[in-house]
Amino acid sequence: MQRVLTAILACLSMVGALAIDTYLPSIPAIGRDFGVGPVAVQQTLSVFLFTFAFMMLFYGTLSDSFGRRPVILAALAVYTLASAGAAMAPTFGWLLVFRALQGSAAGAGSVIGQAIVQDRFKGADAQRIMSHVMMVFGLAPAIAPILGGWLHVTFGWRSTFVFLALFGALMVAAVWKLLPESLPREQRHAFHGGAIARNYLKVLGHPQFLLLALAVGLAFGGLSIYIGSAANFVMDILGLPETAFAWMFIPLISGMVIGSAWGGKRASRIAPATMLRIGYGLMALACVLNVGYAAFVQDRVAVPWAVLPLMVYTFGLAVAMPAIQVGALALFPDNRGLASSMLAFVQMMSFALISGLVAPLLFGSAFKLACGVAAGMVASFAAYRLAGVAGRRGAVAA
Repeated sequence: MQRVLTAILACLSMVGALAIDTYLPSIPAIGRDFGVGPVAVQQTLSVFLFTFAFMMLFYGTLSDSFGRRPVILAALAVYTLASAGAAMAPTFGWLLVFRALQGSAAGAGSVIGQAIVQDRFKGADAQRIMSHVMMVFGLAPAIAPILGGWLHVTFGWRSTFVFLALFGALMVAAVWKLLPESLPREQRHAFHGGAIARNYLKVLGHPQFLLLALAVGLAFGGLSIYIGSAANFVMDILGLPETAFAWMFIPLISGMVIGSAWGGKRASRIAPATMLRIGYGLMALACVLNVGYAAFVQDRVAVPWAVLPLMVYTFGLAVAMPAIQVGALALFPDNRGLASSMLAFVQMMSFALISGLVAPLLFGSAFKLACGVAAGMVASFAAYRLAGVAGRRGAVAA
C-alpha cells in the first residue's frame, strides 16, 4: 500500500510539471500561430506559474477543513477541463485564460500530497517518502519536453494540451479508486474566516519557517532559470531542434532522480544536517563547473559539457531539500495543510518570478544563465543559515 500511495502522490506532483514542460518545444510555434512575439508567448508560462503559486496558499487550508480527497478531486476536474479548453483555444487571449485556470488547479496534488505524507509518517520515514516522491516526480520534467517535442512535430502544438487533459482524467480515476482519506473528520478544522486568518498570521509570523521556505524556493531557482529559458537555451544557444530537448532535461532530471534515490536510502542513517552539507556542497561544485565552462568557451557551449553540471546541481538539490521541507513542516504539527500551502507558495512564487522575470533577462547567454543559478544557490544557503539563527533565537526566547 505504501508503494501505491507513493506512486499516486508522485503522479499528483507531476501534474504541474507536465503542464509546464510538455508545451515548451511548442512555444515558437504558438507565437507564429497567433501572431505574437516571444515575450508575449512567455506569458503563457508566467500566468500559469502565478495562478499556480497563488492557489497553493489555499489548498492546504481547504484540505484541513474539508479533507484531502475532495479538494484534490475538485482541482483535478478543473485542471482537466482547462487543459481541454487550451487545446481548443481560438485566440491567444483564450489560451492565456485557460493557462491561468490550469495553473490555479495544478498545485492541489503537490501541496496536499505533502500534508498526506505528514499525516501518515514521521521523522526519517517522512523524509524517505518525500525523497521517493521527488524521485518519481523527477521523471515528469525529463519525459514531458521530449514527449511534447514529438507530439508537436507529429500533430501540432494543440496535441500537447490534449495529452494534459487525458492525464488529468486518468488522475481523477486513480485518486477516486486508490487514494484513501488521511485526515479523519475529528481532526479537521472548522472553516471559519477568523480562525483561518489567525493560522495564516501564525505561519507568516514565524521567521524560521519563512526562511526555510525561501531556502527551498531559491535553490529550485536553478531549475526555474533553465526551464524558463528552455526553448532559448536548447534551440538558440545550443542550436538544436524541437525534438532535442532531451539534451537538457535528461541530465537535469536524472540528477534529481538519482539524488532522491540516494538520499531516500540514507535518510535513516545520515543526520539531516550532514545531508544538507553534502547537498549544498554538490550544488556549489556544479555552479563552479557551470560558470567556469561557460566563461572558458565564451558562450560557444555544446552538449554534453553544457548540461553535465546541471546533473550535479540537481543531485545536490535532491539530497538537501527533503530535510529542509520536513523540518519546515514539523514546525506546525497542527496545521500541516496550511504549512504545506505556504511552503509550496513561497517555492512556486520564487519559481514564477525567476522563470518569468529573471530568465528572459538572461536569454542568449550560457554564461549569464550559469551565473543566475549560482546566485540563487548562494542566496538559498544564506536563507538556510539565517533560519538556523532564527530557530536558536526562538528557542532562547521560549
